[in-house]
Amino acid sequence: MRVIECDGLTKEYKDHKALKNVTFSIDNIGCIGFLGGNGAGKTTTIRVLTGLAAPTAGKVKVVGYDVVTERNKVTSEVGYCPQIPAFYNYMTAVEWMHWVGKLYGLDKHTIAQRTDELLELCGINEARNRPISGYSGGMKQRLGIAQALIHNPKLLVLDEPVSALDPMGRHDVLLLIEKLKRHMTVFMSTHILDDVERIADHIVIIKDGTVLLSSSLEELRASHVEPLIEFKLDQEDIDLADVLDGLAWVKEWSQDGGVYKVFANDMPQAKARLPHIVLESGGTLAYYRLSALTLQDIFLKVVNNG
Repeated sequence: MRVIECDGLTKEYKDHKALKNVTFSIDNIGCIGFLGGNGAGKTTTIRVLTGLAAPTAGKVKVVGYDVVTERNKVTSEVGYCPQIPAFYNYMTAVEWMHWVGKLYGLDKHTIAQRTDELLELCGINEARNRPISGYSGGMKQRLGIAQALIHNPKLLVLDEPVSALDPMGRHDVLLLIEKLKRHMTVFMSTHILDDVERIADHIVIIKDGTVLLSSSLEELRASHVEPLIEFKLDQEDIDLADVLDGLAWVKEWSQDGGVYKVFANDMPQAKARLPHIVLESGGTLAYYRLSALTLQDIFLKVVNNG
């Protein structure tokens, strides 16, 4: 059974079409990175997947249930944590978890058991009896994830879970997601590509309400393998633009902050000649390495060509 199945998903708001024939499917336990720029359609897609919005057209199933005709079954199998989870800050974590558990209709024994398990799993057990008002941003985010898991869902949906956090908070939340993805499917919307590259197993890229790509991270890297040399000069005043433009074995190149990336038509020729060309231009190499495309490289390539 597929955890997520979108077939021709379209969502319109008055004169604005937020999603246009979105089609992709997910059927593995693990972490799915849902990528796109601001306004790409990420949050609208999440609202449909979680039953918070109905599609204008198309068919959407989550954990085998139709999001329109079987909405209650969808919500019983999906946990959702928004970018900035909201709480009654006068409550403690234990009180909050018990309140949320009652909303899901869980019995007292199950609520108490799940609260203990989840506060420990999410690393906030020591603060369980403190008012939420005193929690850091990272602690609130982890409590938001804990509440989304109270009813033991098959799918956890996270909307920008680390974008508002400091480095330590991001680190803690990403470690938690790595633990969770071993036992369930985590669907994570984000624009922080380094985080996705670290923890995601599958990538979906959306732009202007249209899915450009859906692939495992491993397959994505394999399909975008290119001969790439990356180097940086010690000198900031040396410009290699004219030299690189005139080389037949250079397919394309870019420069960002003194770092050069050279894509070669003939990699053996590039490896043999490029260091000598740098030296002949009066430069010395701060570093020089053969490099693979990062997820950011692939993302920009897909989006710019999409």
